[in-house]
Amino acid sequence: MRSFDLTPLYRSTIGFDRVFDLLDSVGKTESGGYPPYNIERIDEDDYRITLAVAGFGEKNLDLVLHENTLTVTGKKPDSDDGRSFLYQGIAGRSFERRFQLAEHVEITGASLVNGILNIELKREIPEAMKPRKIAIKGENQGKVEILKSSSAA
Repeated sequence: MRSFDLTPLYRSTIGFDRVFDLLDSVGKTESGGYPPYNIERIDEDDYRITLAVAGFGEKNLDLVLHENTLTVTGKKPDSDDGRSFLYQGIAGRSFERRFQLAEHVEITGASLVNGILNIELKREIPEAMKPRKIAIKGENQGKVEILKSSSAA
């Protein structure tokens, strides 16, 4: 895989640090595919991340949001309860899974039911950033003053 050196861009741009960090992280692959997960779009502004975390309880799972990165961590207690498996197909290892969230995406809730962890997300765009309609006045409703070039400055 190719790697790109973004150092020249860091030197000549201001305020794009987050974009460059995302570009750097694209090339880095996460180790393994555990636990499996889905990302659903419920409607225009609502999303859900679903992780299959069989064998983990609420006490074994942590969700941390830091700088638009959601980190889901599962820690299995190191306990040997004397069981002897002939075949162990259910993974019982610790994990850490990271998700990059877009600007203005907030976590509205999380639930663990039957080994499935659901994380509810909502995109809430501030009113100042939403498009707004501007009324246009007709000829009869208002006058427009045209400035001469000498008074325009």
